[in-house]
Amino acid sequence: MESQLHNIANVIKVFGLAGISFILAFLWTPALTHYLYKYKLWRKSVRDTAPDGTKTPLFAALHKDRETSVPRLGGMLIWVTSVVLALVLWLLSKYTESSFWDKANFLSRNQTWLPFFTMIAASFLGLADDLFQVWGKGKYVAGGIRFRHRLLVVFFIALAGALWFYYRLGASTIYIPGYGDLYIGLWYIPLFIATMIILFSSSVVDGIDGLAGGVFGSIFAAYGGIAFFRGQIDIATFAAVVLGSLLAFLWYNIPPARFYMGESGILGLTTSLTVVAFLTDSVFALPIIGIILMAEVASNIIQFASKRFRGKKVFLIAPIHHHFEAKGWPPEKVTMRFWIISVVAGIIGMVVALIGR
Repeated sequence: MESQLHNIANVIKVFGLAGISFILAFLWTPALTHYLYKYKLWRKSVRDTAPDGTKTPLFAALHKDRETSVPRLGGMLIWVTSVVLALVLWLLSKYTESSFWDKANFLSRNQTWLPFFTMIAASFLGLADDLFQVWGKGKYVAGGIRFRHRLLVVFFIALAGALWFYYRLGASTIYIPGYGDLYIGLWYIPLFIATMIILFSSSVVDGIDGLAGGVFGSIFAAYGGIAFFRGQIDIATFAAVVLGSLLAFLWYNIPPARFYMGESGILGLTTSLTVVAFLTDSVFALPIIGIILMAEVASNIIQFASKRFRGKKVFLIAPIHHHFEAKGWPPEKVTMRFWIISVVAGIIGMVVALIGR
């Protein structure tokens, strides 16, 4: 009986805080959008040059109307809501004597400190990049922090996380579904760093109204389920709270979007997702659960390599969601089909991650 009550309390915690996160994000969005539109925090020019220096007139033609009229920085809705909710619950658990708040608190050293650290650090980097873009500052395409500079900062965030896992948490194995734990020793550090950098490169998914929100929503839902079945309730709650704020973001981002997620949101999501994947020992399932993110990165790599070594493109535009746009698919069709793929992949990946547990 006591065990059943404990499980019910965990379910209420995870789903209840997901709902509260949605409500909080939903309620403060009008204030955020008012500020974004008042100060015209959108790009002042459309990007017409790829990072490799080649011209992208097709991309500019497809996005000339939206890029210069829809604000960026919408991703603040996600990480600010998640961080504020966590801090409020932590303060209530610390300065009150109620066991209710102790149970509701999900800010724990062994489960959620590191996801929150990476989310906050990377989100501030993304916030700076978004502001540089809307102000037209920096030497990157259409303004913003150069890719290699952002990559360098993410590398150091990844290095800090990898060292924490290896030396503080003693992590040296990864779980292979159907096989068991595979000892990789010091290779754990470069694996962690490489995973975060690959996910960082997938930030290009934020290119069509609602696309990134739906894709990341299904990914965090899948990892929340994995964490719950593994008994990592605080990680499951973290994922659920992020999901709740993502759903509020989607409410306002369904075409036509009120704002774009921008680097201020997507960098925090990709870096914290890396940490959650390793904390749940389910990194092997990440390419399945995050199949859309992997496809985005792969299409960019293929396009760059083909232009460099073959002198011609494979895709009309990279990443791949813009390719389908260029082929004539309405943006809504691209978005919803990618959502469906992401949900199905999330379900399959969650099953794979739990095999043999």
